[in-house]
Amino acid sequence: MTSPSPAGLLAELHKAATALTAGLDRIPDGGERAPSTLPGWSRGHLLAHIAGICEALARQVEYGRRGEKVELYDGGVEGRNRAIELAAGHSLAQHRQDVDAALQRALAAFDALGEDEWQTRIAFRDGVIFDAGLALWRELVIHTADLDSGTGPETWNREFCSHLFDFLAARVPAETRLVLQPVALPPLALGAGGSTVVVSGMVTDIAAWLAGRKPSLDSLRATAAGDSTDLPTLLPWPSAMPEPK
Repeated sequence: MTSPSPAGLLAELHKAATALTAGLDRIPDGGERAPSTLPGWSRGHLLAHIAGICEALARQVEYGRRGEKVELYDGGVEGRNRAIELAAGHSLAQHRQDVDAALQRALAAFDALGEDEWQTRIAFRDGVIFDAGLALWRELVIHTADLDSGTGPETWNREFCSHLFDFLAARVPAETRLVLQPVALPPLALGAGGSTVVVSGMVTDIAAWLAGRKPSLDSLRATAAGDSTDLPTLLPWPSAMPEPK
């Protein structure tokens, strides 16, 4: 599996931002109070989180370019959660304004990067700016589906699904070897355990399941030693801090 180039990632970020904005525009008045697909969160909670993570990742880039490191959220996990709860009840118009401003800040931060700046060290995941770009890509694409406003994982492109297979390999239990068999694509093995489970289906359904989302095309099938079996229980989402994944 290969990561996108910085230029390719930047293009994907802009496409994901456009799709998110379109999804937000499809929410009717009052729809911000309806549930998102994330347990216990309304769309308002989700939109507050999207604005917050865009601002947080933009800040990682801005500080990183100055040679400084700063925590992802002011006040850490508690500060993040408090900000979401405070903003969750905003009107749809205010959510749209907040998300748009946060998106523009994040895109501007990544657009301004020179070719050699993508490997600048930052505090997020003790990684580099490129890692923050990948994180923003995941946040925008997955949470657009979580809005439940007309599009789901079936819209995820092959490049994004491939990235999720790589990033979410950490969710495979130690005792399991997961063989993914997406339709019309080469198989892929994740994990090195002694118990092999084969998961076949559309590539977007496999990626959605790995990401803890409901596959939208209902194509998944799991087998072990040639017999049908249940999909294995995955480990928690790999994260530097708790998130509603």
